[in-house]
Amino acid sequence: MELQMSEMSHLNLPERERSRSASPADSLTSSATDISMLPISGRNTHKRDDYGLTSHLVFAIASAALGSSFQHGYNTGVTNIPQLLIQKFINDTYYERFDTLAGEATVTYIFSILVSIFCVGGMAGALMTAFVAERFGRKGGLLLNNVFVVLAAIFMGSSKSAGSYEMLIIGRFFIGFNSGLNAGLAPMYLAEIAPLHLKGAVGTVYQLVITISILVSQVLGLPQILGTEDHWPFLLAMTLVPSIFMLVTLPFCPESPKYILITQGRDVSAQKALTWLRGTIEVHDEMDEMRAEYEAMKLVPKVTLHEMWHNPVLRTPLLISVMVMLAQQFSGINAAIFFSTDIFLSAGLTAEKALNATLGMGSINVVMTIVSLVLIERAGRRTLLLTGLAGMMVMTILLTICLAFQKSAPWLSYVSIICVITFVIMFAIGPGSIPWFLVTELFGQGARPIATSIAVTVNWSANFIVGLGFLPLQNVMGVYTFLIFTALLAMFWMFTYKYVPETKNKTVEEITAIFRQKAYQ
Repeated sequence: MELQMSEMSHLNLPERERSRSASPADSLTSSATDISMLPISGRNTHKRDDYGLTSHLVFAIASAALGSSFQHGYNTGVTNIPQLLIQKFINDTYYERFDTLAGEATVTYIFSILVSIFCVGGMAGALMTAFVAERFGRKGGLLLNNVFVVLAAIFMGSSKSAGSYEMLIIGRFFIGFNSGLNAGLAPMYLAEIAPLHLKGAVGTVYQLVITISILVSQVLGLPQILGTEDHWPFLLAMTLVPSIFMLVTLPFCPESPKYILITQGRDVSAQKALTWLRGTIEVHDEMDEMRAEYEAMKLVPKVTLHEMWHNPVLRTPLLISVMVMLAQQFSGINAAIFFSTDIFLSAGLTAEKALNATLGMGSINVVMTIVSLVLIERAGRRTLLLTGLAGMMVMTILLTICLAFQKSAPWLSYVSIICVITFVIMFAIGPGSIPWFLVTELFGQGARPIATSIAVTVNWSANFIVGLGFLPLQNVMGVYTFLIFTALLAMFWMFTYKYVPETKNKTVEEITAIFRQKAYQ
């Protein structure tokens, strides 16, 4: 116990005092190891914040993110542009079977199932996050999850030749399951391999790849590329490509050092993994932090769903995690994207130019997510969330006014375009990226898998509700649909302002201490 207290007090020393307390041998090792990695102004010290993005860390991030979140984004947008081609296939297949035309209502119903089953699969996959993350690890779970990509690619790619729209639906469920599980595992892995001062930026990579992959799916779906009657099955089967990339690259990356140490109890292996990621053997501070978390976990029982809800120290961060996920899906981003083509057409653009403008909006989403990646470690999570939600709320009000009066004032159509673009920008800088990794920052290793599983399931459920309910809502309220999102955004902003703490540059122990202090005040 004395040794443990000594280690804990050593962790609490300021950086300068910590370096004084280090042994001469440690100082010699620090100065002799990988000195080329240090900033010019700091050759005599090797602080943890100087590690930065090593080549190994970048490789691991690319392998985990491209092979996981690409599936999420690509399969979210891949059915949009070739929608008419897929509906024609459904109608033709129905006619061959029953010798009668399906009718518009039947085709729409089947296509709606095909689209929404992706979210159902996502919910099922998200519910499995905690089990898979603990049983197979973060890296192991990501690799194993590719089985569902292969099955999905086979079913979707061969559906047309087999004359079966049921195979499309099954394939969409499998890829949804894969995406839901990835949405829990990948941010967890990225957060656990990133240095403390880069956790936000690395966590944003997941959303960045989603925006890129949505844009890629839209570009590949153009009639000039794969959006043709013969080639659309290949468009759906292209989801296999990022899976192959992951299977080739991720085995060369280590498992999450935190999982190795805290879940498996293998100290030496965890240090080797951390050394590989950081590109230096000077990982003592991080190892000490993980050991302290490991020792603390031994003193508390295993976190269960009952414990998550009844323990006030866990219940508050769980509520925050759920609310930021709801804020992402109920922000109205899907409605803005849905309206975008109509808005561009009303501004006088041709159908082709309106489509190009929609692709341009997707490009802006990518660019602004990159900007948020840079801002996240400077402005902080809470600031960007509040800014994004407030900006989106203002834009929904302005957009409603523009859409309501653009017939009497045609120039408002151009203002509508600016509102939609600004709305997407506000979404990208905060609400779009932060929810995916914030949950991993709010919980320790013991509660993180089950908390992630709950939060991601809520995200996919909200996505499903929006997809199912938006069109009926639009038919009833028309352009005034955005006022519902205005009210929701106002609620989410107030919740964020009151309850969401700033987690920038804070360890799990420091964040947990904030909730513990509030719980017992």
